[in-house]
Amino acid sequence: MHTMKKIMRAILMVAALGLVSFFAVYISSNNMGVFNPKGIMALAERNLIITATLLMLIVVIPVFILLAVFAWRYRASNTKAKYTPDWQSNKALEIIWWTIPTIIIITLGTITWKSSHDLDPFKPLLSNVQPITIQVVALDWKWLFIYPEQNIATVNFVQFPKYTPVNFRITADAPMNSFWIPQLAGQIYAMAGMDTKLHIMAIGEGEYAGLSANYSGAGFSGMKFVAKASSQEEFDQWVQQVRQSPNTLSLYEYNKLAEKSKNNVVAYYSSAEDGLYGKIIMKFMAPTKASPSLSEPTAMPEMGMQSNI
Repeated sequence: MHTMKKIMRAILMVAALGLVSFFAVYISSNNMGVFNPKGIMALAERNLIITATLLMLIVVIPVFILLAVFAWRYRASNTKAKYTPDWQSNKALEIIWWTIPTIIIITLGTITWKSSHDLDPFKPLLSNVQPITIQVVALDWKWLFIYPEQNIATVNFVQFPKYTPVNFRITADAPMNSFWIPQLAGQIYAMAGMDTKLHIMAIGEGEYAGLSANYSGAGFSGMKFVAKASSQEEFDQWVQQVRQSPNTLSLYEYNKLAEKSKNNVVAYYSSAEDGLYGKIIMKFMAPTKASPSLSEPTAMPEMGMQSNI
């Protein structure tokens, strides 16, 4: 009897902790990037997480309920409970506990297959608005953003108009890293000598936290940036503001920037070396001929690892 009370107490405690955790997550969800999406990709990914979780709870919740019921019904003090251990020939129960999990697995598999194609980060977003291209370079330990169409560059700050498709082209001039703006899209890897892609579209104005999602050394914890979605008018004004900067991103300045440094502040460059992104990638394609200066750009390969969530 004493052991049964302990079991029931433990079950009730686990259930209480589960409820408290659920409400804590629900109440604080506005501060959790993944569960407070501000982009169409992040919104689809959040819905996918919720759908998969609810499907799995179809099995999990009955298991915990039956655990409490069985523990109570077949306690030592309940002499009226009927002991019937021979259920191996019960066809109805066999059908139930094989059919339901099978249906859930098939459903999850279908959803996963479909979402893997729909949320492919390399897949351009359909829109009537002209997209903007931003080239991203992961350095030790900061993020460089190059705007080839506007001929400007920034460090640890990126801005773009809302409701406008943003085509990120991502590489690294440092150890392998991972580019992630949780409220706008899933993470994708940045690797030296490789050109990966990420397509996003913000559905509201605001400043969103961006970070490195892959440990890359001593300055990893400070490798953060701000992604700002604004109106088209505000974006145009910001571009003009950046063009007033006295700094220019020449090859010489880039080589200085690429040196290891921690907790870098936001920096603006009024212009960037022509074809700089391609030169950064191609200097890793012929390592035997590599030199301190970057080589001329050639065709860039499109390859690399990707992650949807």
